[in-house]
Amino acid sequence: MAAKSTVELDKLEYLSLLNRIKFFQTIIHEISARKPLHELLDQIISSSKKLLDTEAASLLLYDKNESVLYFHTISGGKGASLKSKPLKLGEGIGGWVAMKKESLIINDCYSDLRFNKDFDTSTGFKTRNMICVPMINKHELVGIIQAINKKSGGKFNTEDLHLFEALGAQCAVAIENARLNEIEIKAEQTKHEMETAWKIQQRFLPEILPTVKNVDICIKLKPAREIGGDYFNVIQIDNETTLFFVADVSGKSIPAALIVSTLYSFLQFYFIVRKENYNANEFVQSFNRFLISSTTSDKFATAWFGFYSQSNKNLISINAGHNPTYLFKHGNSSFEKLSAGGLLLGSIDLPYSSEIINLQTGDMIVFYTDGIPEAMNKNEEEFGEERFEKLLSKNKNLDVSELSKIVFDEIKVFRGDAEQSDDITLGIFRIK
Repeated sequence: MAAKSTVELDKLEYLSLLNRIKFFQTIIHEISARKPLHELLDQIISSSKKLLDTEAASLLLYDKNESVLYFHTISGGKGASLKSKPLKLGEGIGGWVAMKKESLIINDCYSDLRFNKDFDTSTGFKTRNMICVPMINKHELVGIIQAINKKSGGKFNTEDLHLFEALGAQCAVAIENARLNEIEIKAEQTKHEMETAWKIQQRFLPEILPTVKNVDICIKLKPAREIGGDYFNVIQIDNETTLFFVADVSGKSIPAALIVSTLYSFLQFYFIVRKENYNANEFVQSFNRFLISSTTSDKFATAWFGFYSQSNKNLISINAGHNPTYLFKHGNSSFEKLSAGGLLLGSIDLPYSSEIINLQTGDMIVFYTDGIPEAMNKNEEEFGEERFEKLLSKNKNLDVSELSKIVFDEIKVFRGDAEQSDDITLGIFRIK
């Protein structure tokens, strides 16, 4: 269970965390450069060696049609001759990892029966130990990456494995996005950017919302024609705590989608390092510092964070310059606005405050982005917060999915023939 008192990261620990997250972010930003796929793969290999401090690394892409893996790039050692050599599923350690879709640490390769010595024989390279992880995107095998021979004779450990698995997941997304970019490179430029931005953004949205005990959840994001930067996630930090998160980043199209990837990376990798020892306020402040250091001054995001504890039904709410989140207490005719927090993310390094709400059966939380109140009809009239609040109050006792549908339907009717000008995100959860 996460620590309840404020946790102060010392300077070295914070810099280490920041550097690791920046490393992962480098891979994601390769997509925006629209480099050929082989250049992206070389970047991944170079980064793999740097992350785990190894003599060599390799990346094999999976050819679904042929059911084999291909060495698309080799970095370090004497493996240039292996670039086009196919590897069957189940063959060697890499083939085993690809077939099982499971990671491996082997600190004495020659004692493992799965190890294929032919590669060492053909290249003259001596493999002592390795760590090998699958790259999987939406349950589909993309390939595998391997880091080989820890420098100074060291051994790989569990922390190395966790970081490399996280890297593998990011690589899978980066490679698939790079492939999409290559396929669409001849398309008309504006249309291409819109489609690519949504594909990038969509890959960072949860495919399936996690199940939270005794909580009904409905979250929907409806993108505008000109892709904006709405993003949400529901992350089970541990068996006790679930984070509900919504954000609206500045800009549109590719730049907005890349800031979304920055948010995603921080959320994922922060809790790899701090899962057992974090504090909600400190987490948001670290999030803010990371955006300040990794984006330009005109790139920022508003966000709301809700840390829900299943055991005591407490919700820690932190609002970072975002639209207020609504709290509907069961049996009450009115609602509360959760606004405690601080400035938007990526602007100024200041501390954040929070508020703790004890939720009971029937209580409902509603979070959203400004695409709802700012939805506009052809007369340039806005849907407005007052109209939105009345709609929620009138239908607050409905099932969360029904309530969500009513809101989107009402916005569509109000807008009429006018185009949707911004992304719309609406999240609702109720305690059962």
